[in-house]
Amino acid sequence: MKHIIFTAAVLYSAAVLFFSCATADAYVPIDSAVSSGAYGNAAAAVESEKNTLYGKNSAILYYLDGGMLHHYAESYDESIRLLQDGEQAIQDAYTKSVTQTAASLFINDTTLDYAGEDYEDIYINAFNALNYYHMGDIDGALVEVRRMNEKLEYLTTKYAAMKQKLQEEAEKESGGSAVQSPEFQVSKFANSALGRYLSMLFYRGTGGADDARIDREWLQAAYANAPEIYNFPLPASVDQELNIPSGKARLNVIGFGGLSPIKRENIIRIPIGIGLGEYIKIALPELQYRPSQITRIAVVLDGGETFNLEKIENMEAVSRETFQSKIGLLTFKTTLRATVKAVSAKAASDIGKNMADSDDSNVAMVGNILKLVGAIGKVTNELSEQADLRASRYFPGNAYVGGITLEPGTYSFTINYYGNNGLLESIRKQDVKVDARRLNLTEVVCLK
Repeated sequence: MKHIIFTAAVLYSAAVLFFSCATADAYVPIDSAVSSGAYGNAAAAVESEKNTLYGKNSAILYYLDGGMLHHYAESYDESIRLLQDGEQAIQDAYTKSVTQTAASLFINDTTLDYAGEDYEDIYINAFNALNYYHMGDIDGALVEVRRMNEKLEYLTTKYAAMKQKLQEEAEKESGGSAVQSPEFQVSKFANSALGRYLSMLFYRGTGGADDARIDREWLQAAYANAPEIYNFPLPASVDQELNIPSGKARLNVIGFGGLSPIKRENIIRIPIGIGLGEYIKIALPELQYRPSQITRIAVVLDGGETFNLEKIENMEAVSRETFQSKIGLLTFKTTLRATVKAVSAKAASDIGKNMADSDDSNVAMVGNILKLVGAIGKVTNELSEQADLRASRYFPGNAYVGGITLEPGTYSFTINYYGNNGLLESIRKQDVKVDARRLNLTEVVCLK
């Protein structure tokens, strides 16, 4: 019997390890292309590895990774298509997740549809706004930033329905006994400085002076109302954006740097009983940050003028803040599921031990079967209780902005990303037209 259990455990573990390694290895060519700035190659690698990396329950990750990489590669129409598909899939998956709550009390979360993280859903619209702008559709860009603001307003109530459903199912399974309500932290991220900055520029570009001024006020309020997220100065250039002298033109540059967090597993084991190896295993995801090498970004015009890009949004901090909104629910659900499985296995094992000592051969046989069930249950619980570590990989970690007022004309310039050891990457922009009558926004990215 012990040999059977051991063999099953080894085979199961080997299978888990095999598929985990295959998935990790599949990201290597994509990450390598991203690191070198070959975003078109990275997007093509996502497509070629689609079946390996993104299963039916993780289609959203394919849309997000592919959509972001196509955006960096300046394939704006394809980026729009993928990010819009991702946004719709997130809405559908969230609606479905409310009804899947009961099922997730008893099965691993990785078997459920990935519904996306809140920060992923929010920043879809920021990058689609930029996609539309680059394609010359500034009205479409404004629609996207409005969608972004609507989602932020909804964050404070988003998990109420799921919390109520989870509470009802937990009490049903406990025979009607009261179960402590799962707690969740209401996100303090209700106003994105990045979203307001983009909206301010888009309105300024369409002549909406009053709307642009309102967005600037909202931008300033974001810093004042969420110091935990905006713990750095408001970019000095923001005050200059709506004070452009008549006949002059404004060149704006928005830069992105670093990479968004991925996830790692945090395992907690709580002993039950006095037997060796009797415990409740709780596996929860936690964010694993990928520190950026970037310390400074400078824009150098060929004519000699220079200005720095300043941080406007720590997207990594936003991911941390929004993730906290649902971790309470996730902890409650995971703990309840793990407890039920562990206690059931222990109960079967304990009853089986008592029955196996019976002089009645039939009772003893049943007892041995229960002991086997309990032992298999322990192995299965150890292997099956795993955190859901799915997350997109290619959103940036920070957003930076800056601008300079110039005579209308055509300009060439270089954007230099610096780290502690000097120049990280230099991006050249050639013959950029800077018009007094429109928004002149250039975007650059360095995911280091």
